[in-house]
Amino acid sequence: MKKPDIKTIADRYAKIVEWSAEDKCYIGRVPALGYGGVHGTDRAEVFEEICRVAEEIVSIHLEDRHKLPASAPKKYSGKFLLRVPAGLHEALAIEADKNGRSLNAVAVDALRAGL
Repeated sequence: MKKPDIKTIADRYAKIVEWSAEDKCYIGRVPALGYGGVHGTDRAEVFEEICRVAEEIVSIHLEDRHKLPASAPKKYSGKFLLRVPAGLHEALAIEADKNGRSLNAVAVDALRAGL
């Protein structure tokens, strides 16, 4: 039986490196593998380390014969139900009417602006 290529399997998992203003350093994590403990001041080094950590986690799972979490990113439909206060709903609807736009377009723009 062929030995699995740990690096290839680990590469399937999304790695996130982002700046933490609170910690004043980069934080690296692999959400699907439940790990988020790599940090440092050099983004590239943090990314390299989080890649190594992902390989270690995959290796341990395989050695222990544990099932690996799904690695494929979730597919999103672009639809979700959002409950908002009635007053906000009214304000968005008025804004949409005022500008000849759909409520959906106004809400999408507001969500984007908030990110």
